[in-house]
Amino acid sequence: MTITRSKPASRPAANPAEIGGLLILAIAAAGVLLFAFIADSVREGQTHAFDEAVLLAFRQAGNPALPIGPSWLGIVVRDFTSLGSTTVLTVVTLLTAGYLAVDGKRGVALFVLFATFGGALLSLALKIGFDRPRPDIVDHLVDVHTLSFPSGHAMGAAVTYLTLGVLIVRTESRRRIKVYVLGVAVTLTLLVGLSRLYLGVHWPTDVLAGWCVGSAWALLCWLAANWLQRRGRIEPEDAD
Repeated sequence: MTITRSKPASRPAANPAEIGGLLILAIAAAGVLLFAFIADSVREGQTHAFDEAVLLAFRQAGNPALPIGPSWLGIVVRDFTSLGSTTVLTVVTLLTAGYLAVDGKRGVALFVLFATFGGALLSLALKIGFDRPRPDIVDHLVDVHTLSFPSGHAMGAAVTYLTLGVLIVRTESRRRIKVYVLGVAVTLTLLVGLSRLYLGVHWPTDVLAGWCVGSAWALLCWLAANWLQRRGRIEPEDAD
């Protein structure tokens, strides 16, 4: 009598899209946790020495009123910091949403508006909740009138540029285009945050917190966009 052994059922192959989604979710969660760690350390006063040391490193020794570097550097830094202003980010968002609407992608246009303006509201709520005053150990090189934690410029740049960047990346198949777009988005986000330190209007932990929560928001928006697209709530990027 011949006994035949049945082959064990093969496990279904892992879906690359699902693995990628879980990885993005894990990175976003790490960003939120890091923000929470920074926020808790700020509340406990554990970051004061670090914040002071970094801010003073951007000023000439013995004179906290004068920034390091040549005089033209201050002009360049002010230009970079304007890229994270509410006005510039609003214009960039509206122009992008307008282009998408004219191109027939009204669902995507509405999603861009929700993602960026939702991030702005979150930034405002966090500022009010933490109620941290601006740095007072160096002179401010630009006028500021809002609260300090997290940095609205750093978070706004991350929310806007990274969100737009990841939405563009998910429509591209060419690797070099993806690297270029993400590289531009990350570079702009970093430059805006660093400019706030050079100008003396934010503690370093303000900027780090803004980057963390802004990046997490952008990644979650990416996941949300993919989820909505699979359910037909927003148009595929190649839709006519």
